[in-house]
Amino acid sequence: MSLRVAINTGGGDCPGLNAVIRAVVTVGKERYGWEILGVEDALSGLVDLDYRGPNGNRWLELADVRGLLARGGTVLGTSNRSDPFHFVVTDPDGSTREIDVSDRVMENYAKLRLDAMVAIGGDGSMSISAQLMGKGMKVVGVPKTIDNDLGATDQTFGFDTAVGIATEALDRIRDTADSHDRVMLVEVMGRHAGWIALHAGLAGGADAILLPEIPYRVEAVAELIEARRARGKNYSIIVVAEGAKPLGGAVSQLERQLGEMPRLMGAAHRVAAQLEELVDAPMRVTVLGHIQRGGSPSNFDRVLATRYGVMAAELVQARQFGKMVALRNGEIVAVDLKEAIAAPKLVDPRSQIVEQARALGVTFGE
Repeated sequence: MSLRVAINTGGGDCPGLNAVIRAVVTVGKERYGWEILGVEDALSGLVDLDYRGPNGNRWLELADVRGLLARGGTVLGTSNRSDPFHFVVTDPDGSTREIDVSDRVMENYAKLRLDAMVAIGGDGSMSISAQLMGKGMKVVGVPKTIDNDLGATDQTFGFDTAVGIATEALDRIRDTADSHDRVMLVEVMGRHAGWIALHAGLAGGADAILLPEIPYRVEAVAELIEARRARGKNYSIIVVAEGAKPLGGAVSQLERQLGEMPRLMGAAHRVAAQLEELVDAPMRVTVLGHIQRGGSPSNFDRVLATRYGVMAAELVQARQFGKMVALRNGEIVAVDLKEAIAAPKLVDPRSQIVEQARALGVTFGE
């Protein structure tokens, strides 16, 4: 009997999402004859079947996924405010509060006669999927995040593209830093994991890389800048992860809004303000922000996302639910969803790659 399978993309957008959708739809329809429902804006389309974003929930056909391999973003839309266990509603007086609408999601899942869900997302989306599994939903997860912080997989798609974008920015910023003898600070994404900062910093030849996993002393960064100037190198490039924090201090973030994760912001500006008191040098801050999320995925991410999508479809057909696809030693495998969210994958301050950066003279602000 043909399956009715839903697919959704949750959390922040990321290069490669459309490639996964394309692979799942292609394999599901051509090989297995499924009906496939695209759920709009993460789980918003299951919280409310009358939800209407730009497209609404839609039954996907092969024509809907043609040309998606190179396209960034997600044709299904996404949201980081549709957690059904902490769903934000507005009361008549204008106040907002969080409620649990997971039972409604399950009722709509049953009403649509769905047999399974392919959930594409990061740690938050995988955690929600695990909770919905506990309520009876049949889920297969696909790991997506530019942060590369899911511990059950060697790499998430989107990470390679984000590093490439950040590296190109560093190459460009180096030219203007050299021309003006400036200290240039570049803030990159990653939340509480420093993978983008570490890899882009190495690829872009940064002089200092400040990571969430290694609390920094601004004095150590100032010493590096002064040492470079003493050697006639009048510019410095500092990569700052958005989750970087000073020794004994906290991350820079905005006040948390209901239904959202805390938004990290201001890490590089804080470092610049501290350095200005210690170093007599012109400084500029560039925050790359969401530019790291957009655009066409890299070749690596296109291939990885496609392989993930194919494996996800095969797991659904085999009724292997409660699993997440993962990359391990070059092979795509299935891991337990609970294992995927057990612990985040963070940069080890004593790992080989960090020690190799130190050998090159890169400071981590220790």
